[in-house]
Amino acid sequence: MAVEIDKEKCTACGTCEETCPVEAIKVDEKAKVDEENCIDCGTCVDECPEGAISQ
Repeated sequence: MAVEIDKEKCTACGTCEETCPVEAIKVDEKAKVDEENCIDCGTCVDECPEGAISQ
């Protein structure tokens, strides 16, 4: 199961993309999760400064 990103809270800062150990998040205008590659480790949840990611 992949993490979910709240598009209202996401500021596209890139922290989640930088910290994802399996490169399952890409950031353009907002962060987007590659659900097939996400291992639901929670690293991005812990690192997101906006609290925009949940498990």
